[in-house]
Amino acid sequence: MPLTKEQKHTIIKKYAKTPKDVGSAEVQIALLTAHIQDLTPHLQEHKKDNHSRYGLLKMVGKRRRLLAYLQSKDITRYRTLLEELGLRK
Repeated sequence: MPLTKEQKHTIIKKYAKTPKDVGSAEVQIALLTAHIQDLTPHLQEHKKDNHSRYGLLKMVGKRRRLLAYLQSKDITRYRTLLEELGLRK
């Protein structure tokens, strides 16, 4: 089930640098994390849903690339984002 507009808006509001910021690395990583956490229980229940599994793997890869980009640009923002999202690295 996709994220609702309200959920997306709260995530964007929490991680945005400015009020109109929707494309920064932090916002994209937070949105991808929410999508991944939303899709994981579905795949645990429906083990043969390979189409959704493929989408999940693409999201995980994109999040990994964005995290690597953020780590190379600003390590402090990277570390605070990992703590806030509860990601391990």
